[in-house]
Amino acid sequence: MLDKQKPINKYLIDFLDYCEIEKGLSSKTQENYSRFLKKFFTWLKDINQDKLTPSSINKDYVWKYKVYLSRHIDPRTKKTLKKSTQNYYLIALRSLLDFFAEKDISSLPSSSIKLAKDKSDKDVKFLKLEELARLLNSPDISTMIGRRDKAILETLFSTGLRVAELAALNRDQIKIKDIDDDIETSVIGKGEKIRTIYFSKRAVRALKGYLRARNDMDESLFINYKRGAEMSGNSRRLTVKSIEDIVKKYVLISGLPVMATPHTLRHSFATDLLNQGVDLRTVQEFLGHSNIATTQIYTHVTNKKLRDLHRKVHDKERF
Repeated sequence: MLDKQKPINKYLIDFLDYCEIEKGLSSKTQENYSRFLKKFFTWLKDINQDKLTPSSINKDYVWKYKVYLSRHIDPRTKKTLKKSTQNYYLIALRSLLDFFAEKDISSLPSSSIKLAKDKSDKDVKFLKLEELARLLNSPDISTMIGRRDKAILETLFSTGLRVAELAALNRDQIKIKDIDDDIETSVIGKGEKIRTIYFSKRAVRALKGYLRARNDMDESLFINYKRGAEMSGNSRRLTVKSIEDIVKKYVLISGLPVMATPHTLRHSFATDLLNQGVDLRTVQEFLGHSNIATTQIYTHVTNKKLRDLHRKVHDKERF
């Protein structure tokens, strides 16, 4: 039975156990929560409130902590924290308050913590079809690296995979006998959630061209071709950073007006589905979002399209 009167910073281990056992959160998520909450505990110590109990937390403390986060200088960047980063710390604190509520420990409701508004988060960056065509056709497929990079770009847009999910793919997950085959496989995404992804015929063609030219035994689907890599005996799996750099390379080659990333292709995948009439719940499944509220960031894009169509068709002086 939990002691309901101990200082808030003494609940960290209990909270992490709760995250693992009752919430089923991954070890990485637990690690992040621990890091975010320790900043809150450090702040309490700095203001001589390290003995603060859950029942003593009030909106005034939350407000002062939000002010602290907004003015805190990140030692790595030498800049104040981004709004999105501030929200990570606030979400962790919310989760701790939810834990208190679950365990009948008197404290402030988590709903009392409002996230920082980030205007930059409202704009989902995605590529138009003509921009996608330029990007996807930019690799030189007469070279091995070009065939690999073509397969990477096509797969990102075809599946909506997160870059880490793409990097983790293995060759044995891709079974291609014919270009007209319907290819699908399962991936493990955030929160250890398993979902099925599907490959377009364009992606299948690109993957077949790339895999047919491979003559190595590495299990990884996408590998590096650095000099001497095949002789090292180590896995040649591309890292997340390497894939991000590959996308950046072809954005520059194709002369796109925006600096697209692998996540831009994920946004483009989702936006294209919605524009084609796919319902939001289905897009949620394709993307592997646990909460449909996360998927709703794309609706403003399609809402604008509907608004423009309404103005064109209906907003006329006809009578």
